[in-house]
Amino acid sequence: MNATVIASAPGASATSASAPTATPLSDPPMVAVRDLHVAFDAGGKTIRAVNGVSLQVTPGEAVALIGESGSGKSVTLRALMRLHPPRRTTMTGDIVIDGTDVMRLDAQGLSRIRGGTVAMVFQEPLLALDPVYTIGEQIVECIRAHSRVSAGEARKQALQALEAVRIPSPERRLAAYPHELSGGMRQRAMIALALSARPKVLLADEPTTALDATVQIQVLILLRELQRALGLSIVFVTHDIGAAVEIADRVAVMYGGRIVEEGPIRTLLRDARHPYTIALLQSRQHGMARGERLAAIPGSPPDLAALPAGCSFAPRCAQARPECLRHVPQPVSVGDGHRVSCVLAAAAEPALAVA
Repeated sequence: MNATVIASAPGASATSASAPTATPLSDPPMVAVRDLHVAFDAGGKTIRAVNGVSLQVTPGEAVALIGESGSGKSVTLRALMRLHPPRRTTMTGDIVIDGTDVMRLDAQGLSRIRGGTVAMVFQEPLLALDPVYTIGEQIVECIRAHSRVSAGEARKQALQALEAVRIPSPERRLAAYPHELSGGMRQRAMIALALSARPKVLLADEPTTALDATVQIQVLILLRELQRALGLSIVFVTHDIGAAVEIADRVAVMYGGRIVEEGPIRTLLRDARHPYTIALLQSRQHGMARGERLAAIPGSPPDLAALPAGCSFAPRCAQARPECLRHVPQPVSVGDGHRVSCVLAAAAEPALAVA
């Protein structure tokens, strides 16, 4: 971890953090997911949590997965590191990270890439961090697991990692246990741990949900600055479109375990095409007048153990057509890097169907 490089990353405000320059999608992908399916065996029922997700993340790009709870965002994220229990999980499809076929790795190969090539920041660090070891001991262990350095050098790098995420009094925090830190400090320590072995890909599973609004912005800006300084590729899971605006170059909207719309963040904010994406944007408080009722999406998310044959959003969609109930719509290109899986988009752009 090069603390000097990280510390010199340009300062950012909530406004400047939301104006990145995305890496062109023509570059070789750092993360390539193709036709990913994830199902769980739950008491005799099969929960089809992810149903044909395809996604690419280029080097230095930040992609946000957004959607309601139960849409498959976190399941997709954890599948990238194969963190789901193998005995009750069925996974098919292709996952390639930095040229490595993750689906073909054995236990030893998975141990090498976890932390070394790809690392994760979890939603609740108090549950992710080991309560009986100090922050310093956990970071040192991660560093030494992925590089041949002495304990003293690893401790020096651990201190640099805490300095990089701007934890006050980092020397003292090395000796602190997770429960002795505030929520914001724990999340910063979790980020330091995730980045300590210098991974190329960072997975963030709603890392700001448990934090108050002020600390949320601080953590989002920190992640954006670290991404720029280190050239990280980030896959960021959130249900908050505001958080996606702060950190993402590109957004993939998920519903029923599928990506229903994908495109640059500005494009989706200005020209969303899928009825579900439009409904999500309309349900935000941003821009509402005092006393105005918040728009809500009618109905409930689909039962993943009994998904409908057609579009999963059709039962809640005011624009649903009979064909929506018969088959799953295929992705259609409606602009530069902008894809939509909806029969309305297919009818409007029949010549731009994506293979």
